[in-house]
Amino acid sequence: MAEDSIQPLIEFETPRLRLRQWKESDLAPFAALAADPLVMEFLLPVPTRAASDALAARIRARIAEQGWGLWAVEHKASGEFAGFTGLNVPLAALPFSPCVEIGWRFARQWWGQGLATEAARAALQVGFERLGFDEIVAFTALGNHRSAAVMERLGMREDVDGAFDHPAVPEGHALRRHRLYRIARPKQG
Repeated sequence: MAEDSIQPLIEFETPRLRLRQWKESDLAPFAALAADPLVMEFLLPVPTRAASDALAARIRARIAEQGWGLWAVEHKASGEFAGFTGLNVPLAALPFSPCVEIGWRFARQWWGQGLATEAARAALQVGFERLGFDEIVAFTALGNHRSAAVMERLGMREDVDGAFDHPAVPEGHALRRHRLYRIARPKQG
């Protein structure tokens, strides 16, 4: 890759969180998060530590290349890795592609504190104000009411005509059908 194509790294903070590039010390807690069946209930599980580390390496490389992505989320008061939140261009060919999605995944110990909403709200702001995206989408398996609730708290609206079968989920799998949410860049003035 040409050096001049690398974008400046975007990192930012919220009152309780630091969204930053991934560190080697994030790998073990990320693998633990991926091994938690409740965290992965609506996702296809990452089966091994090697697969978890490889996913983190791909996420880290995308941030290094484009300056933004699925940032590691660090809890400021404790310094602990809590999960990730950020923006991503999905690799799968989705019915509404091309698009930028927002996503998050937190270790269970951080659930119920509003951290996913806090981090995602800040990531949306970066997407609209610093990166200039016109629209950001989110999607989740039909039964994932916790993530859908975060999407709604962010002001995203379900595209009721946008439900789709996720092409990366095998046919017949209970998680194949997804709901689609959208949010447009706020109007200025």
